[in-house]
This record gives sequence, structure tokens and C-alpha cells, in this order.
Amino acid sequence: MTDTTPATRVTELPTRWLRDHMHEALAIYGAAMGYGESVVAGRYGYAVQHTERPGFRAVGAFSDSVDGERLVGFGYGYLAEPGQWWHDQVRNALDRRTAKKWLTGAFEVCELHVHPDAQSRGLGRQLLHALVEGLPHPAALLSTPDADTKAFRLYHADGFVDLARGYHFPGDARPFAILGARLPLPRPGARPSES
Repeated sequence: MTDTTPATRVTELPTRWLRDHMHEALAIYGAAMGYGESVVAGRYGYAVQHTERPGFRAVGAFSDSVDGERLVGFGYGYLAEPGQWWHDQVRNALDRRTAKKWLTGAFEVCELHVHPDAQSRGLGRQLLHALVEGLPHPAALLSTPDADTKAFRLYHADGFVDLARGYHFPGDARPFAILGARLPLPRPGARPSES
């Protein structure tokens, strides 16, 4: 039997490229998160502003198609700092000791999404590891819907631990989990160390 899975590559994205293709990336975000067009459109300005934050880094997954390569997943993040909306929301969600331990100098995995048509092929894990590989930060933090999803299981399997559960960000009715992992992440298949 011949494998018909299209070839996929994961690579770091130049900031300019992501800015020029932000609509394409955010369409993946909307499909992966189940958000409608108005939510996706409202995210555009914020996403472009994120590219200007200290420590910004982005990765993308590209799949071969008859028209050449197409973006099927992406991730980006930056240094989490006071005054940033997500940082301040998370600081308020955590007790003081936990916030000090995890937020200081952390890298925020702001977005990490794979189009539903390309999920269950290991691309989320590849993107996550490519995004945080070699970073000078002590930890990576992220938020994800607080449910038994593929993404939630991936993060836990790759060394992330619960910092807060059932948190409600303004503007989203779903509960979210706030997760953190010490960097570097354990290699896939390795047992994460306790923090």
C-alpha cells in the first residue's frame, strides 16, 4: 500500500512573511478553534501587533498540494511582559507565588494551530517543539480550552503542567486552562521531569 499523506515541512517563519500571510494563518486559527469569521477578522489587528513584541518567533507547517505548498499550521509567541493583556490576565488568575515562579521571563505560546484537515499527523507537536527550541527563556506558558482535546493532551504529554484550570478570559464563554512547561521541552517520547 502506498502512503498518500502529503509531504509536510515545519520551518521558522520570517516575521515579514507572517505579516503578509496573516489572513491565511488566522483562517487556520478560526477553523481549529471553531470561531466564526467575525471573531477571526477581529483578531487580525492584534495578531499583527504581536509580531512587534520582544522575542517574537513564528513557525509554520506547509503541505504539498497541486498548487505548490500551502500553510496548514502555524504557531507564534513572544516574551510575556507586564502590561500585555494575556500576561496580566494570567497574573490575576494565578496566586502570587505561582505567578512569580512561572511568569518571570517566560515565553508566551500565543497561537499554535493546525487546520482540522491536517490534524492527527503530529504537526502540532512538531510546531510546538520548533517554536520553543533553543529559546533563552526559563519557561513557556500557554492557554488552551479546558477540555479533553488533542491539544490539551499534547501539551501535557510534552511537559506542560496545570497552573490554573477553569479560567474565563473576557470575551470567551469557554473555560480555559493555563499551562506552563520548563524549557527546554523534553524530547518527544521522553518522560517530563517534575517542576
